Amino acid sequence: MFVVSVSSRKFKKIGIVVAAVMLVMGVVTIYSCFSDTNNSINKSTATNNVVEGTSGILGFISSFGWEVINEPDDVREVIIPVEFDDVYKNYNEIQISQGYDLEKYAGERVKKWSFTITNYPEYEECDYIKINILVFEGKVIGGDVCSVKLDGFMHGFALEKG
Repeated sequence: MFVVSVSSRKFKKIGIVVAAVMLVMGVVTIYSCFSDTNNSINKSTATNNVVEGTSGILGFISSFGWEVINEPDDVREVIIPVEFDDVYKNYNEIQISQGYDLEKYAGERVKKWSFTITNYPEYEECDYIKINILVFEGKVIGGDVCSVKLDGFMHGFALEKG
């Protein structure tokens, strides 16, 4: 025969421990919900940014609704400057607005992939609307959509509305 004796003090201690664990779990759950909300820009614009080769880049591009010529116009290595001048600061503002930050890659050698967009609104019949993708160690770290005309434009991957 086996008998266990438990005092009411032990029940109180166990209850306090269980309540503390539940409180911590609740705080963690609430914090993670708010973190997910605050990171929604990153999730909506920087989704699926792990790419492998041309097919991975093409999949990334198509996730924004762009159609491109399947062969890149150019693939080259570029070095992100250690110190940003005004041009690079402005370019990085575009990156930050879409969930990237090139300052993390200052001094790094990255690959820049360029493709011609064939379905840009009002420019479907031209060859001067480009999408540029910056890739570091198999991951998209930034890029832009631009017109290479003298009076052109530049914006993030998503088509700007308005």
